[in-house]
Amino acid sequence: MRRRRYLYLSTLVGLGAVACQSKPVPPPETTPAPGEPVFLNGAGATFPSFLYLKWFAEYQKLYPEVQISYQPIGSAAGIQQFLTGTLDFAGSDVAMTDAEAAKLKQGALFVPMTAGSVAVVYNIPGIPTGLKLSRQLLPAIFLGQITRWNDPELAVLNPELTLPNLPITVVYRSDGSGTTAIFTSHLSAIDPLWQNQVGTGLTVNWPVGTGIKDNAGISAQIQQGEGVIGYVETAYAQQLKLATAALENQSGKFLLPTKNSVEKAVADVKLDAKLRGFIPDPASPEAYPIVSYSWFLIYQKYEDKNKGETLRKFIKWALVEGQKFGLELGYVPLPGPVVAQAQTLMQQHTLVASP
Repeated sequence: MRRRRYLYLSTLVGLGAVACQSKPVPPPETTPAPGEPVFLNGAGATFPSFLYLKWFAEYQKLYPEVQISYQPIGSAAGIQQFLTGTLDFAGSDVAMTDAEAAKLKQGALFVPMTAGSVAVVYNIPGIPTGLKLSRQLLPAIFLGQITRWNDPELAVLNPELTLPNLPITVVYRSDGSGTTAIFTSHLSAIDPLWQNQVGTGLTVNWPVGTGIKDNAGISAQIQQGEGVIGYVETAYAQQLKLATAALENQSGKFLLPTKNSVEKAVADVKLDAKLRGFIPDPASPEAYPIVSYSWFLIYQKYEDKNKGETLRKFIKWALVEGQKFGLELGYVPLPGPVVAQAQTLMQQHTLVASP
């Protein structure tokens, strides 16, 4: 059954564009005026893939002439394709830097679309979800300082578990990944040695382990390999029922990435004037420690008027109506103030180039 579940995920999320074909008749009050089909092409972060898939399907039920595809190729690749102008929009878990945006003559806007968390997942025979990993042990495992699952420090922290004498196998993202940036930002925040030796980024030089492409690939490796530990966006852990660690936060509490703990952490994120914001180590006592927003990268001006207007309309829908689909998929709705900021951004920009 697990193998079947991964094949389904790979087909829909990891290998191809998301294109939704169902075309029910929309209710009268939302029926659009007849028009030519509009195709929007996006690519980027795998972090929000499940939610985007759902959004595009639901939106096409309302507006059958709008077809949106999305290739989950990682934040780094999405940003690069966005910069070259081969996409209508990109998905990114790290938004973009000012230097990157300055390369675009048509300008760029960053719209927070959803929020979620990164789960530390593992496959240890006989050990279910809930293995405790402290702020000392989590980076130590990924630094290669702790190499077996029955290490005394792990055993002391988890006295109720019988940890096997099994080697620890680390897996990490081999592609440029926003999930990696989120995870390594947290490790840098809690461990000076990690910060000095490895650091933070879409890609880093991992001290130990094996690189695997995208969240789906990491998930498959966790499912198939005993003793394996890695990190994925929580939606993947939830959808594939991967065993998930309880991580220690600033207050010393060991928390799983639940709706409540992720919402508490996301509420601590402060956005800048361009609606970018990150929090590598949330301070709230009930906050799960590894969370992030995920953004749409869009151009300020589109030469194709229909594309600009359609994308703007879709974003406005996703910011309000689309948020309700996130919880069941492992995401949390955007906080009200963030929705208001993003709506204001959409009101200030038509996304249509001047004649």
